[in-house]
Amino acid sequence: MTSTAGITNVVLVHGAFADGSGWRGVHDRLTQRGFRVSIVQNPLTSLEDDVAATRRVLDLQDGPTILVGHSWGGTVITEAGVHDKVAGLVYVAALVPDAGEDSNQLYEGFAETPDFVIDVGDDGYGFHNHAAFQQGFAADASDADAAFLRDSQVPINMAVFGQTVSQAAWRQKPSWAVFGTEDRAFDQAMLRHMAERAGATITTVPGSHAAYATQADAVAEVIVSAAENAGTAAL
Repeated sequence: MTSTAGITNVVLVHGAFADGSGWRGVHDRLTQRGFRVSIVQNPLTSLEDDVAATRRVLDLQDGPTILVGHSWGGTVITEAGVHDKVAGLVYVAALVPDAGEDSNQLYEGFAETPDFVIDVGDDGYGFHNHAAFQQGFAADASDADAAFLRDSQVPINMAVFGQTVSQAAWRQKPSWAVFGTEDRAFDQAMLRHMAERAGATITTVPGSHAAYATQADAVAEVIVSAAENAGTAAL
């Protein structure tokens, strides 16, 4: 089975405290349905570096593409998504800044998330606390899957959250958003506010912040819907 709209390319962008391996379930489901899926490996060193890594993968696509970002990856796709091959955006438990905003600003006015614990080293790079990882990041994962996500995480330069987005692709491209009702990284009101501001079609799932990995069926369905509708979606 393939996409009925002719969009068969999907690029997946991971977020902070993660790497591309968490997308395996989504990758498998989409490739089984005829999609060509590429996974970006963000260096997590700066917004500029992560956007550049994403653009390199977009340059390799052979036609219209759905660009998908999880968590910090939402900021990355917001900047990188103006690429001419991007037909639509999918935000998975993701940050959705506007042009002129940095990611830190998106938290203002929303509830804190005490279960999401970040340990920052002297070099300014942060890891999600290992003892709190499953509870804060992947509460709906099995112990084994949560341990793998924990152990494969990549530290992020915490300065990236203060780096300003220069352009917001969602102002030009149709958007979709999917997030878990048990997300402990972001306040639910924050997730909904960002998605609604972007005019995204919203789907919620009974999942954690790691919904990109733990709710792969639902996330894949949203991506398929984006591929089928990006060409006709009204901004």
